[in-house]
Order: sequence, then structure tokens, then C-alpha cells
Amino acid sequence: MKKETKDYSKYFDFSDAKVIREEDGKTTLRLNGRHIQIQSAPDYKDEKKRGKEEIRIHYDNAIPEDMRDFGRDKFYYIMTYGCQMNEHDTEVMRGLFEEMGYAATEDRKQADVILLNTCAIRENAEDKVFGELGHLKTLKQEKPGLILGVCGCMSQEAAVVNRLMSKHPHVDLVFGTHNIHRLPHLLRDVVFSREMVIEVWSKEGDIIENLPKKRDGMRAWVNIMYGCDKFCTYCIVPYTRGKERSRLPEDVIAEVRDLARRGFKEITLLGQNVNAYGKDFADRQYRFADLMEDIRSIDIPRVRFTTSHPRDFDDHLIEVLAKGGNLVEAIHLPFQSGSTEVLKRMSRKYTREQFLELVRKIREAIPNAVLTSDIIVGFPGETEEQFEETLSIVRETRISMAYTFIYSPREGTPAAAMEDNVPMSVKQERLSRLNALIAEMSLKSNQQLVGETVEVLVEGQSKNNPNVLSGRTRSNKLIHFEGPKDWVGHFMQVRITKPMTWYLNAEAVEPPQLAALSHGA
Repeated sequence: MKKETKDYSKYFDFSDAKVIREEDGKTTLRLNGRHIQIQSAPDYKDEKKRGKEEIRIHYDNAIPEDMRDFGRDKFYYIMTYGCQMNEHDTEVMRGLFEEMGYAATEDRKQADVILLNTCAIRENAEDKVFGELGHLKTLKQEKPGLILGVCGCMSQEAAVVNRLMSKHPHVDLVFGTHNIHRLPHLLRDVVFSREMVIEVWSKEGDIIENLPKKRDGMRAWVNIMYGCDKFCTYCIVPYTRGKERSRLPEDVIAEVRDLARRGFKEITLLGQNVNAYGKDFADRQYRFADLMEDIRSIDIPRVRFTTSHPRDFDDHLIEVLAKGGNLVEAIHLPFQSGSTEVLKRMSRKYTREQFLELVRKIREAIPNAVLTSDIIVGFPGETEEQFEETLSIVRETRISMAYTFIYSPREGTPAAAMEDNVPMSVKQERLSRLNALIAEMSLKSNQQLVGETVEVLVEGQSKNNPNVLSGRTRSNKLIHFEGPKDWVGHFMQVRITKPMTWYLNAEAVEPPQLAALSHGA
């Protein structure tokens, strides 16, 4: 039966493009001397829809037998931009590549497949990707058999797909965030059709379990949910990642137990809005705090989570985090603005006063909590007084580090239609003042640790001095100290000797084989 073919005319100019065929739900056209096979393409209207259809869970996701040797004697290279979720997606794609027989390489000239796993949260992130595609065009000309792909959040934007089709015909593959598991099939389509293949699902897909993951080191990302339903007016994520879908707790816990058995020292639970976990369950009352309580009993030394939303940070979660154990004291809590009026225009659904009360509760229950945040300056209509409210909330809540951004309009979001009436020079000046304050708060926080002995997970050697090791405390502070390479991967007790703005110098108190594994430090 012939599938219905969608009208893709908005993605290209018919004066330059010619439809070659339409069959099996695919449109193939010729544009700029290249055949383009559109299997599905993004649509903002579809991405905004939040249907009540049941999300299915798939457990049987083996690589097709005819693809298991597809990459024998071939190499892949993935460039990852953006957040931890993108890093996790890259781990999945690495796993898929290696089950197909590909080997990883850091030399792009050696690679047979290069993927750019992209971020759409800021305009400059997109600019970097298009700049990289320009550099890769020369490599593609030198090596015509190279498969060049763009995936991730940028691919979920219709304007980006249009630009790739019309301006970057050397790209072979475009896919999005909902169909990563389709990578083997899409690679096969590219190789056999010799056409640019575009498959971007506008609406979120099902939950795909048991996908292979290639992880390095001693820390692991564990995705517990997908998507976001908050629709903050500035944010593209609900469009690029879909609606909130939580993995079943038994699946999450099984993955964490497996990581513990394999010797991982630290996990980070991931979600676009991680503490909304479980709100979409129709048949059970099980929320993020319940999951954290269950994970406390698993023998893995450190458990982190990111990123949380103040609206969903409830009293039960604070109560569980206060129990400590392997649940660390580092809490990333984006507040974005200290002004209630700006927060209202952002559609954050909380006030300045409510955020301050939340922080008061956290600090009362967890006195040694280290809070970090995300902050936007120059949002449409932000006045000097409203910006000063942001500075004051940083001081009042003792934020020790923050990711700070100048507001960047994203096409398709409500804020993009607002009058962007804060001059760029003012935005830059405000960002500079905010960063200076954050640096001051970071140094102040670090100074309080001088002379203290803390637990550090040693992550690696300094690039500039192999005698210097680096690691992180439970509160995620970066520590530098001298020691041999064989300490990497172990927990250490170190004494803080000198505070710097963004890191601390320390000295080892005892070698790792004698260091007690302290979950209370």
C-alpha cells in the first residue's frame, strides 16, 4: 500500500528543485546537482503538539544481522556540541557504530563517517556547526566516499534543514533527536542510494531501551527521561526534544546496578527537566525523589543529577537529598532571572520570592549544599533595575558558579516575537558585571575550604604538567594536586592548600589504597 507523501514544498524553492519521485512516504528531489531523499522533516507545529497517545517501550533493538559487519575496517568520528544529553546521545551512537564493526578515530582524515551531534540552544552554537561544515567540505572533496552527517537538536529545526539542503549539498545524512536508534538503517540508505538522506521526526518517538552505549572513564550518564513540557518562552528544547517521557524506574535502576557492577565511580541522572520524572506515569505514584531514594541503596559511590527546574523541586526531594550517602551535595538549580517580572515574561511559573524560599529550604536541610545555576541577561524588556535583582539573588543565594548567557532569540519560540529592545552593548556590559560577581562568589566559596580535607575522585593528569592530577569533590569543585598517574580513577583524601577562582590547589593526605571511601565528606 502506498504511504501518504507529505508536502515538503516549504523546505525548498521549486524554481531550483525538481521532484524526482514520491513513493513509500518518501520524496526524492534534485537540488544543486544532488538527489535528496526526504523520509521525514521537522515541523514546528507538530513539535509543539502534546498528544495523549501512549508512549511504547521497545526492548528488542539488536543491530540487523546484515549490518553487523557493515563498518568492518572503517572508522567513525563524532563531534559533540551542547549539553550532557548530547554527550549521552553520542555514547549511544558510539555503541551503535561499534556494534556495526566501526572503530573510533580522532583523526577526521582517517574517518569514513563523520557526525556532528549539534546543539540549538544558542545562535552561536549553530554558527560553530555551520563553520565546521565549511571546513569539512574540503575533506569531502578530497575523500568523496566520506559520509558526513548532521544530527541532534539543530536537525529538529526546519530552517536548519532548509539551509543544509540548499547551502551544504556535501552533507549526506540529517537525522534528529528522536530516531538515533535508526542510525544503522540510515547509514545503509545513504550508502546504497548515494543520495542525501533526511529523516527527522517532528513528534517524539517511543522509549528505546537496551541500546548499546560506549562509555569511557569512571563516570557515566544515565538518561531517566526525555523531553520537556515547560515551554519557557525563550527555549527551543520542548520543540527539539519533544514532550516529557519517563523511563520506567525498573529500567533505570537496572542500568545503574549494571554500572555499579562494572565499577563506575559516579553517575549523573539526566533529563531536560530531571525532577519532573514520573509525572507522566498514569498507573503509579512514583516521582524523582522515590527514584533517588531507591538509587541510594545501590553501591555506587556518587550520584548526581541535572538539570532541575525550581517548579518541580519539592519537599520530598529535599528530604531525600538531605540523607546524603551517595547522593552528593552539588545542586544545579537554574533560576534564569532574579526579577519576578522577567520570570513572568519567560513563563518560568515561579517568582523571585518562591525561588528564595526554595533555596532557604535546601540550605536548612543540606547546610553544605553547593548551588550552581543558569542565568540569562538581556531578555526582552529587561530593565537595569530588573538586572540588579538578578545580581542580588546571586548574592542572597550564594550561587558559587553559573553558566551565563546573553539572550539569543530562537526561531519558533514565543520570545522570538517579542521586541528585543535591550541594546547589545548593554547586554554585554551586564554579562560582564554578572560574570565578575560569579567569579567573586566562586572565590569566596573556595576560600572557605582552605585547610579542609576532602574526598576527590581523580579524573586525569594535567595537559601541561604530567605530575599534576585533577579531580572533583562531591560538591563538584575542581581540585589540582601532585601525584603519580596510577592514582587516576581512585578516590583520594586531599587537603586544600590554596583557593583560586575556578579551582583549588591541594596536597594528597594519603595514597588511594589507604583512603576510606567517605560518602559524608
